[in-house]
Amino acid sequence: MTSNWTLNEKSTGVLEVTVEGDAWKKAQNKALKKIKSRINIKGFRPGQVPEALIKKQISKEALYAEAAEEIANEALVHGIDENKLELVARPTLDIKEANDDKVVMAFNCVVSPEVTLGDYKGLDIHKEEVEVTEEDINAEVERIQNRYADWVIREEDEEAQLKDQVTIDFVGEKDGVAFEGGSGENYPLELGSGTFIPGFEEQLVGVKTGDQKDVVVTFPEDYQAKDLAGQEATFKVTVHDIKYKELPEANDELVQKLKMDGVETLEQFKEKKADDLKAQKEKSADDAFVNALIEKVCENATVEIPEVMIESQIDREYKNFENRMMQSGFTAKQYLEAVGQTEAQLRETMRPSAEQNVKASLVLDAIVKAENIVIDDEAVENEFKQMSETYGMDVEKIKGIINPENVKYDLAQQKALELIKESVK
Repeated sequence: MTSNWTLNEKSTGVLEVTVEGDAWKKAQNKALKKIKSRINIKGFRPGQVPEALIKKQISKEALYAEAAEEIANEALVHGIDENKLELVARPTLDIKEANDDKVVMAFNCVVSPEVTLGDYKGLDIHKEEVEVTEEDINAEVERIQNRYADWVIREEDEEAQLKDQVTIDFVGEKDGVAFEGGSGENYPLELGSGTFIPGFEEQLVGVKTGDQKDVVVTFPEDYQAKDLAGQEATFKVTVHDIKYKELPEANDELVQKLKMDGVETLEQFKEKKADDLKAQKEKSADDAFVNALIEKVCENATVEIPEVMIESQIDREYKNFENRMMQSGFTAKQYLEAVGQTEAQLRETMRPSAEQNVKASLVLDAIVKAENIVIDDEAVENEFKQMSETYGMDVEKIKGIINPENVKYDLAQQKALELIKESVK
């Protein structure tokens, strides 16, 4: 076999492989046997038709096409190895020439694009310093106070304030006509919660028990009900009662209601929350730092990404979305109907992040090669052991699910990222 690779634009190209001699003759013989096993001719049992008669029944072109299919995979692997290609999609096959002596196959391929790296070391980007403030701790204490607070009814002559809960009936009208889904009875609404359309809750500040009020709002331009998006509407509201929140005292007794391991006092609660908040803020700062580094490294690099790679990433992201919906008890179809979107529209919104994710992966791959990063089998084995401890699964069972080469790939990218982080100014 001989091969020739021609690279065209956008990482597409043609891999031409010529198969001749014994290899091509063997492929034709295998093809003839396959045809023989499925052809039916009156007077002969299946599989017993003489080959000479079969050759009279089928065209040369049909035999060559079958033989090419027979040897195509072997030819493709040979061409990929010989030209050191990295395919990112399944190629299509064209037969350029075929006769008794040889076949010339043209595989239309999409290969991993070439990445031109820019600066990726010594970047002037730093991780943000984190601090847990007294206000942060007080907010956590207030959160548990709110959790165990009592709602107390205001006097009839008292006005509703932000954070009060008003129980209301409401009917929404557009151009004087009530619209579907715009009404409710005895609805408990906390003012300032952002539950209703922007502007609705603010207009109820100052109402009293028994009041009737027209609340005029404009629906957001991106509102899910298209016939209401951007439109003005009037809600006729009746106030039944108003309640304010009475917070319990922040003390040891309140903390003990939480039943937290090792936490019996208010002081212990504050110490625990300080540690938790520090860890959360550290993780957020590290995530932001890593994202900023990757964004800058990608911005400094040049790569022309094939469309098929972006589409494949969108497929993965859409599949993840479907799984998240299932875990929430919904289907993707139900979600799309609720927000008034089509699958195509949602997939299009995923395109920018998909493109960025593909570019980031390609750029990190290029850094792995540039820095000669190699992951040995011991590192892969250690990673499997760590997975086993994390998920409580047998190592061999995990190996049956996850390809070691994928683990090696991920570890190499992690090492590339660590190199970028460690080299910042």
